[in-house]
Amino acid sequence: MRTWSAPAAAVLVLAGAALLGATGLFLAVLFLNSAPPNALSDRYRPQLDAVVYPEFEQNWKLFAPDPLQQNVSLEARLRTVAPDGTESTGEWLGLTARDIAAVRGNPAPSHLDQNQLRRAWDFYDSAHPEDGTAPGTRAKPSELYLKRTALQRIGSSPEGRRPYEVQVRVVTTVLAPPSWSREQVDTAPKVRELPWWPVDEDDLRGLW
Repeated sequence: MRTWSAPAAAVLVLAGAALLGATGLFLAVLFLNSAPPNALSDRYRPQLDAVVYPEFEQNWKLFAPDPLQQNVSLEARLRTVAPDGTESTGEWLGLTARDIAAVRGNPAPSHLDQNQLRRAWDFYDSAHPEDGTAPGTRAKPSELYLKRTALQRIGSSPEGRRPYEVQVRVVTTVLAPPSWSREQVDTAPKVRELPWWPVDEDDLRGLW
Protein backbone atom coordinates (compact mmCIF):
# COMPACT_ATOMS: atom_id res chain seq x y z
CA MET A 1 0.00 0.00 0.00
CA ARG A 2 1.39 3.35 -1.04
CA THR A 3 2.05 5.82 1.72
CA TRP A 4 1.74 9.54 0.98
CA SER A 5 3.98 12.01 2.66
CA ALA A 6 2.36 14.58 4.91
CA PRO A 7 2.73 17.44 2.38
CA ALA A 8 1.34 15.30 -0.45
CA ALA A 9 -1.59 14.13 1.68
CA ALA A 10 -2.32 17.75 2.63
CA VAL A 11 -2.31 18.76 -1.02
CA LEU A 12 -4.66 15.90 -1.94
CA VAL A 13 -7.04 16.77 0.90
CA LEU A 14 -7.08 20.45 -0.08
CA ALA A 15 -7.57 19.61 -3.77
CA GLY A 16 -10.43 17.23 -2.93
CA ALA A 17 -12.06 19.82 -0.69
CA ALA A 18 -11.71 22.48 -3.38
CA LEU A 19 -13.17 20.15 -6.01
CA LEU A 20 -16.11 19.22 -3.80
CA GLY A 21 -16.66 22.88 -2.92
CA ALA A 22 -16.54 23.96 -6.56
CA THR A 23 -18.95 21.17 -7.52
CA GLY A 24 -21.33 22.11 -4.74
CA LEU A 25 -21.17 25.78 -5.70
CA PHE A 26 -21.83 24.97 -9.34
CA LEU A 27 -24.82 22.79 -8.46
CA ALA A 28 -26.14 25.58 -6.24
CA VAL A 29 -25.88 28.02 -9.15
CA LEU A 30 -27.80 25.63 -11.40
CA PHE A 31 -30.39 25.17 -8.67
CA LEU A 32 -30.93 28.92 -8.28
CA ASN A 33 -31.10 29.35 -12.04
CA SER A 34 -33.83 26.71 -12.37
CA ALA A 35 -35.74 27.57 -9.19
CA PRO A 36 -38.64 30.03 -9.12
CA PRO A 37 -37.64 33.68 -8.54
CA ASN A 38 -36.38 34.32 -5.03
CA ALA A 39 -34.29 36.84 -3.10
CA LEU A 40 -30.95 35.20 -3.92
CA SER A 41 -31.60 34.61 -7.62
CA ASP A 42 -32.93 38.16 -8.02
CA ARG A 43 -29.93 39.71 -6.29
CA TYR A 44 -27.26 37.67 -8.07
CA ARG A 45 -28.95 37.23 -11.46
CA PRO A 46 -26.02 38.69 -13.50
CA GLN A 47 -23.53 36.39 -11.75
CA LEU A 48 -25.79 33.35 -12.17
CA ASP A 49 -26.29 34.06 -15.85
CA ALA A 50 -22.56 34.50 -16.34
CA VAL A 51 -21.94 30.99 -15.00
CA VAL A 52 -24.85 29.20 -16.68
CA TYR A 53 -25.00 30.80 -20.13
CA PRO A 54 -24.37 29.72 -22.78
CA GLU A 55 -22.64 26.43 -22.05
CA PHE A 56 -24.93 25.23 -19.25
CA GLU A 57 -28.25 26.69 -20.32
CA GLN A 58 -31.25 25.02 -18.67
CA ASN A 59 -34.45 24.49 -20.67
CA TRP A 60 -36.45 23.19 -17.73
CA LYS A 61 -37.64 24.49 -14.39
CA LEU A 62 -37.29 22.88 -11.00
CA PHE A 63 -40.95 23.31 -10.14
CA ALA A 64 -44.07 23.26 -12.27
CA PRO A 65 -45.54 26.67 -13.14
CA ASP A 66 -48.31 28.09 -11.01
CA PRO A 67 -51.69 26.58 -11.87
CA LEU A 68 -54.16 28.75 -13.73
CA GLN A 69 -55.82 31.08 -11.22
CA GLN A 70 -58.43 32.55 -13.55
CA ASN A 71 -61.60 31.45 -15.26
CA VAL A 72 -61.38 32.57 -18.88
CA SER A 73 -64.58 32.41 -20.91
CA LEU A 74 -64.80 33.25 -24.61
CA GLU A 75 -67.97 34.40 -26.30
CA ALA A 76 -68.71 35.42 -29.88
CA ARG A 77 -71.50 36.91 -31.97
CA LEU A 78 -72.25 37.50 -35.65
CA ARG A 79 -73.55 40.27 -37.80
CA THR A 80 -75.54 38.88 -40.69
CA VAL A 81 -77.38 40.26 -43.69
CA ALA A 82 -80.55 38.84 -45.21
CA PRO A 83 -81.19 38.55 -48.97
CA ASP A 84 -83.28 41.72 -48.78
CA GLY A 85 -80.34 43.61 -47.26
CA THR A 86 -81.62 43.65 -43.68
CA GLU A 87 -78.75 43.56 -41.20
CA SER A 88 -78.91 41.91 -37.79
CA THR A 89 -76.58 41.50 -34.80
CA GLY A 90 -76.84 38.17 -33.02
CA GLU A 91 -76.68 37.41 -29.31
CA TRP A 92 -73.45 36.50 -27.56
CA LEU A 93 -72.81 32.76 -27.70
CA GLY A 94 -70.79 31.11 -24.92
CA LEU A 95 -68.11 29.19 -26.80
CA THR A 96 -66.23 28.15 -23.67
CA ALA A 97 -69.49 27.10 -21.99
CA ARG A 98 -70.22 24.81 -24.94
CA ASP A 99 -66.81 23.18 -24.66
CA ILE A 100 -67.22 22.68 -20.91
CA ALA A 101 -70.62 21.08 -21.46
CA ALA A 102 -69.11 18.73 -24.07
CA VAL A 103 -66.26 17.71 -21.75
CA ARG A 104 -68.16 17.34 -18.48
CA GLY A 105 -69.21 13.76 -17.88
CA ASN A 106 -67.48 12.53 -21.05
CA PRO A 107 -65.02 9.67 -20.31
CA ALA A 108 -63.11 10.39 -23.53
CA PRO A 109 -63.51 14.10 -24.28
CA SER A 110 -62.29 15.53 -27.56
CA HIS A 111 -58.91 17.25 -27.60
CA LEU A 112 -60.53 20.08 -29.58
CA ASP A 113 -63.15 20.62 -26.89
CA GLN A 114 -60.48 20.69 -24.20
CA ASN A 115 -57.76 22.79 -25.78
CA GLN A 116 -58.44 24.38 -29.18
CA LEU A 117 -60.34 27.43 -27.98
CA ARG A 118 -57.96 28.02 -25.08
CA ARG A 119 -54.92 27.74 -27.31
CA ALA A 120 -56.46 30.07 -29.89
CA TRP A 121 -57.01 32.71 -27.22
CA ASP A 122 -53.54 32.25 -25.69
CA PHE A 123 -52.03 32.66 -29.16
CA TYR A 124 -53.98 35.86 -29.79
CA ASP A 125 -53.43 37.30 -26.31
CA SER A 126 -49.66 36.76 -26.43
CA ALA A 127 -49.45 38.48 -29.84
CA HIS A 128 -51.64 41.47 -28.85
CA PRO A 129 -50.32 42.90 -25.55
CA GLU A 130 -52.58 45.30 -23.69
CA ASP A 131 -49.69 47.43 -22.41
CA GLY A 132 -49.61 49.53 -25.57
CA THR A 133 -46.63 47.87 -27.22
CA ALA A 134 -46.92 47.20 -30.94
CA PRO A 135 -48.18 43.75 -31.97
CA GLY A 136 -45.53 41.37 -33.25
CA THR A 137 -45.28 39.40 -36.46
CA ARG A 138 -47.69 36.78 -35.08
CA ALA A 139 -50.50 39.31 -34.66
CA LYS A 140 -52.28 38.70 -37.96
CA PRO A 141 -51.98 34.88 -37.97
CA SER A 142 -53.27 34.75 -34.39
CA GLU A 143 -56.23 36.97 -35.33
CA LEU A 144 -57.15 34.75 -38.29
CA TYR A 145 -56.82 31.62 -36.18
CA LEU A 146 -59.07 32.96 -33.42
CA LYS A 147 -61.60 34.25 -35.94
CA ARG A 148 -61.88 30.95 -37.80
CA THR A 149 -62.06 29.03 -34.53
CA ALA A 150 -64.93 31.23 -33.37
CA LEU A 151 -66.75 30.87 -36.69
CA GLN A 152 -66.36 27.11 -36.54
CA ARG A 153 -67.78 26.99 -33.02
CA ILE A 154 -70.73 29.27 -33.81
CA GLY A 155 -71.88 27.01 -36.61
CA SER A 156 -74.14 27.96 -39.49
CA SER A 157 -76.03 31.24 -39.43
CA PRO A 158 -79.84 31.40 -39.70
CA GLU A 159 -81.08 30.15 -43.05
CA GLY A 160 -80.81 32.74 -45.79
CA ARG A 161 -78.59 35.10 -43.77
CA ARG A 162 -74.96 35.66 -44.68
CA PRO A 163 -72.46 36.50 -41.93
CA TYR A 164 -70.28 39.48 -42.74
CA GLU A 165 -68.70 40.30 -39.35
CA VAL A 166 -67.79 38.42 -36.19
CA GLN A 167 -66.81 39.72 -32.76
CA VAL A 168 -65.13 37.92 -29.88
CA ARG A 169 -64.99 38.92 -26.24
CA VAL A 170 -63.32 37.30 -23.27
CA VAL A 171 -64.55 37.42 -19.69
CA THR A 172 -61.80 36.83 -17.11
CA THR A 173 -62.57 36.15 -13.47
CA VAL A 174 -59.81 35.73 -10.89
CA LEU A 175 -60.42 32.80 -8.56
CA ALA A 176 -60.91 33.75 -4.93
CA PRO A 177 -58.05 32.68 -2.64
CA PRO A 178 -58.70 30.02 0.03
CA SER A 179 -60.16 31.12 3.35
CA TRP A 180 -56.84 30.73 5.16
CA SER A 181 -54.96 32.99 2.73
CA ARG A 182 -54.34 36.67 3.44
CA GLU A 183 -54.14 37.44 -0.26
CA GLN A 184 -56.55 40.10 -1.48
CA VAL A 185 -57.71 39.85 -5.10
CA ASP A 186 -60.37 41.50 -7.20
CA THR A 187 -62.79 38.77 -8.28
CA ALA A 188 -65.03 41.05 -10.35
CA PRO A 189 -65.26 39.78 -13.97
CA LYS A 190 -63.19 41.76 -16.48
CA VAL A 191 -64.48 41.95 -20.04
CA ARG A 192 -62.25 42.51 -23.06
CA GLU A 193 -64.11 43.05 -26.31
CA LEU A 194 -62.19 42.64 -29.54
CA PRO A 195 -63.08 44.68 -32.65
CA TRP A 196 -65.52 43.46 -35.26
CA TRP A 197 -63.69 41.39 -37.86
CA PRO A 198 -64.93 41.13 -41.45
CA VAL A 199 -65.98 37.67 -42.64
CA ASP A 200 -65.54 36.65 -46.27
CA GLU A 201 -65.91 33.43 -48.21
CA ASP A 202 -62.33 32.41 -47.49
CA ASP A 203 -63.03 32.59 -43.75
CA LEU A 204 -66.00 30.25 -44.12
CA ARG A 205 -64.47 27.78 -46.57
CA GLY A 206 -64.36 24.33 -45.02
CA LEU A 207 -66.15 25.46 -41.83
CA TRP A 208 -69.86 25.50 -42.72
